Amino acid sequence: MKGKHQLDLYSFLAGMPFLKKSYTAKIMVVAFIGTHIPLLTLFFSFVISNSYSWDIALPILVIALLATLAGTVVTLYAINNLLAPVILTSVALQNYLNSKTLPQLPTEFTDEVGTLMADTSQTIHKLDGLIHYISNYDDLTGLPNRDLFCDRLHHILSQPQNMHRLIVVFLLRINDFNSVSQTLDHQTSNLLLRTIAQRLTNSIAPTDILARCSKDEFAIARMEILSIETLINLCQLLLSNLAKPFFIEGKRIHITASIGMTINNLEDANTVDQILQQAHIALYQMQQPGSSQYQFYSPEMNAQLQERLTLEEQLYGALERGEMLVYYQPLIDLQSGQVKAMEALVRWKHPIKGLVSPVKFIPIAEANGFILPIGEWVLRTACTQNRAWQTEGFPPIRISVNLSARQFEQPNLVELVSQILHETGMDAAYLELEVTESFLMADINSSMKILRELRELGISLALDDFGTGYSSLSYLKRFPVNMLKIDRSFVQDVTSNPDSAAVTDAIIALAKNLRLNITAEGIETQEQVHYLQKRGCEEGQGFYFSRPQPAETITEILKNREWGVGN
Repeated sequence: MKGKHQLDLYSFLAGMPFLKKSYTAKIMVVAFIGTHIPLLTLFFSFVISNSYSWDIALPILVIALLATLAGTVVTLYAINNLLAPVILTSVALQNYLNSKTLPQLPTEFTDEVGTLMADTSQTIHKLDGLIHYISNYDDLTGLPNRDLFCDRLHHILSQPQNMHRLIVVFLLRINDFNSVSQTLDHQTSNLLLRTIAQRLTNSIAPTDILARCSKDEFAIARMEILSIETLINLCQLLLSNLAKPFFIEGKRIHITASIGMTINNLEDANTVDQILQQAHIALYQMQQPGSSQYQFYSPEMNAQLQERLTLEEQLYGALERGEMLVYYQPLIDLQSGQVKAMEALVRWKHPIKGLVSPVKFIPIAEANGFILPIGEWVLRTACTQNRAWQTEGFPPIRISVNLSARQFEQPNLVELVSQILHETGMDAAYLELEVTESFLMADINSSMKILRELRELGISLALDDFGTGYSSLSYLKRFPVNMLKIDRSFVQDVTSNPDSAAVTDAIIALAKNLRLNITAEGIETQEQVHYLQKRGCEEGQGFYFSRPQPAETITEILKNREWGVGN
């Protein structure tokens, strides 16, 4: 190639050790050789051809040589100065690469080297701006990223005038964003995030700092704290604005969010990272994950988080170590008093702590994926136990097993259930799987498909905690379920709270109209039993009848299948 051949002389000179590291030296050598050899050759030829004696020729040669050297020095000095723009440009580039120092090159010259300096300076400034933007801003929403948020907050906190100033940091998370985005294509999901960012921007004050910290988390810093009420009002405003439907590419999208917040401690002088960590702790300690809510940070919450992390570490491998147990709670026919079914409930027998409450370890297992092997083990164990009871001669009963949201999302769920039924030899008619409204609503079409496939296996399906979630009648009549389970929160005060009684009555009437069976959870008193009997509720479970018990205890219960439920 032509351009490559143009570098032949440069490559040749670069191969010489004393010229290797200096472009200026290369120019000087070429200039020196180019000026000296022709001139000295001419003088030697002139002197020799005229047969001058050495007395005459030597002074002439010395004068010519000195004159040539003087001219060469002046020429090389001038060339060196003319090379200054190229050298300055090279130094500017090197300084930027080494220390990010922006060049101060002249831009008023219009020849080739002047254009080189101007273009280099302009390019480096543009490149620096681009690098700054990429490093400090989210490319999707245009908001500051976590690093820039921390830098700005650190700058504010480090100012002497702000040493005694309270600053609140909000950390906002879009609930279950992964599930929402899975129902959308990539472009629509990106548009949704941009619209969320715009709504948040419109909800805050001009002096607030808003940033996108991760895929589904945004941070807000507010320097003006008039009162706690203003902070609560801001949380409510943010949550309500995000709860309004989004209309993107012809789709109606609903989301919810949660907010954790903390106020910097003037006494402890927490760092920015510590402040964000506190907001994270508040965010991830919500009592009802998935709903629109907000929570302040407190040291007690930090202790709870440490306990959770310890449990998470100890939960790993608990199944393999044989620490998991299955307890069973009877479901009683409220009219005849007979045991109609057993609900299988997982328990964790910790080697030191004893039985750990499911309220503590189930959310951890859900979050880190442990629930998948645990759920499969519970299903297999429950089916094996139910088949064993049948083999022992007890009349067949249903075994009811809860499905978690993670299990329901498994692509091979139906095949897995079918395989377990085949391995244990249990008839599908005696298996009931419990699902909740909340995760069914995440993807209606997919949920319908999976429920239908499970029904085709001959399995019964129960809708758990009915009345606490969406309770959409339009979807309920489409779900191929057999059973509605009234949540314990309504049953607990059904005899004393008119609202709970009204909801319970409505659920029972709805189930009858849809020709669905109905079970009441959390029965604890005889009065509750009587109330449910009169309303025509078919089954019930709760501490009034029996707490969850090991299989050995349940075997004794099954020997006497009737319960005195009263009239």
